[in-house]
Amino acid sequence: MLEGFSPIYAVYAAAALTGIMIAEGCYLLYAGRSDKRTAINRRMKLAENKISQEQVLIQLRKERGVEDGTSLFSLDRFRALRTQSGMIMPLPKFLMITAGIACGAALVAIWYGLPLLFGLVLFVALLPVLPVMAMRFLRKRRHKRFGLQLPEALELITRGLKAGHPVPVAIAMVAREMADPIGTEFGVVADEVTYGSDLVSALNNLFDRVGHEDLPLFVTAVSIQSSSGGNLREILDGLSSTIRERGKLRRKVRAISTEGRMSAYILTAVPVLLFTAIMVLMPQFYREVWGVPKTWYMLGGSILWLLLGNAIMFKMSNFRF
Repeated sequence: MLEGFSPIYAVYAAAALTGIMIAEGCYLLYAGRSDKRTAINRRMKLAENKISQEQVLIQLRKERGVEDGTSLFSLDRFRALRTQSGMIMPLPKFLMITAGIACGAALVAIWYGLPLLFGLVLFVALLPVLPVMAMRFLRKRRHKRFGLQLPEALELITRGLKAGHPVPVAIAMVAREMADPIGTEFGVVADEVTYGSDLVSALNNLFDRVGHEDLPLFVTAVSIQSSSGGNLREILDGLSSTIRERGKLRRKVRAISTEGRMSAYILTAVPVLLFTAIMVLMPQFYREVWGVPKTWYMLGGSILWLLLGNAIMFKMSNFRF
């Protein structure tokens, strides 16, 4: 035994090594299960419940809010936003959650010393804004994923056409092989064609459900080929390359415009954070001026100028092409 070396250190080292190996084993076990869960899309998960494909289609359309019929929440643009966000939560439940968050924010504002009228105004302002902002965020995230998957889906369809499959069968291959969101969306297209819809109408419904700006290129290509003929395989090959290049250009422009967007974020956050810090640390700081009408005029004017400046900065750093 080496001089000055205690056996207890060997025990500590062995215990640490054992803990690391156990943690790694748990991680690999969890990662394997996670990969298995994400290897299939929602359409295939529903099909595992031993229900017919028609019932799967009905369930998917119901979750996305595209079932026929009127509803209490049937405003067209709001319904379209909800459908394109990919949200499967029932709309009344979602609105109740956002209303609860708005009510909680108003109660917190009143708790920290703001007037009751200000709390009511905050609640009324957040009530319609929160659900729209949440669904716009979900739609943007979904569009980003869909845009990354679309060129791969077109290449998969092209390989299916090269193998001699018709277009609906090639689209069904995308539904079987690719994850959400594109797997389920193309699966709905395949199911609609199976149950009587023509391919062009099903693709137009796909664009209505997703709303991605690259989809009209695909829909137009298939529509022209179905009406006047042509080599769809070559068209989709070129279309896949075009969409990839558009995505590269879009990401490059977004990287270049990051400075302007970050400036807008910081200029928006600093006054809000400063006001929040003052109200938390010194609740009595503004207590003497809340009842002065000029305070509310100045506060409203400041918020208006802040929003106007942010709108200008975002407009300058946003490029649509």
